[in-house]
Amino acid sequence: MAQGVNIENFSFWYGQSQVVKNISLSAPVRQVTALIGPSGCGKTTLLRSINRLHELHPGTRAAGRIAIGEEDIFSAAVDPVDLRRRVGMIFQKPSPFPHLSVFENVAAGLRLHGLAQGKEIAERVEACLRKAALWEEVKDDLGRKGALLSGGQQQRLCIARALAVEPEVFLMDEPCASLDPVGIMRIEELIRELKHDYTVIIVTHNMHQASRISDQTAFVLNGELVEVGRTKEFFLAPTDPRTEAYLTWKIG
Repeated sequence: MAQGVNIENFSFWYGQSQVVKNISLSAPVRQVTALIGPSGCGKTTLLRSINRLHELHPGTRAAGRIAIGEEDIFSAAVDPVDLRRRVGMIFQKPSPFPHLSVFENVAAGLRLHGLAQGKEIAERVEACLRKAALWEEVKDDLGRKGALLSGGQQQRLCIARALAVEPEVFLMDEPCASLDPVGIMRIEELIRELKHDYTVIIVTHNMHQASRISDQTAFVLNGELVEVGRTKEFFLAPTDPRTEAYLTWKIG
């Protein structure tokens, strides 16, 4: 079941360096929220904090609150492993399990979390590959290693893998950065489909992409949230001069 994401007064440090500064932002359920801003501004760190990936790095510290639905993800009752199942992450570079087949890439999570057994696994794998718009391209070669697919196919395989474990939220960190125009088009079409069932938050450097696929856009600069708004109004009539400067390539 899809859940919205609410970020309240969230800050993050790598050692003594503060890279996210008191950000409050809501990502509504069944909408696409795009995070834009120059490289190193903190948007990817913010994204990764939503499923606590930051905890995998020593010397980091966070303050504030992030909630999935009504649940504070930093609560002692929250299992980070289960959280990362519920909050799927798609990275800039496609990351299928290199030694597993297309089929096993999707089935692995089903087995690990006990979500399906027997012939139900095959049914769920097919359903996820169909939802990721990949089934017709791989159905006759499911035993092929996932790492041998094209870049765009690998990214859709990663999305199918995330779908299999029944997430509530999709996080995407520049998912089209390494793809050709056809691959970009297919991923963007898939994101439009995913938002009907999930909350999607995407980091992108491509402002045209943000304007095409998102419902709301947030601009992050030097670790601070400068402006957030409905995408059409955000690009046509930004309210902060720093946003206008970024959109017109005067900064960043």
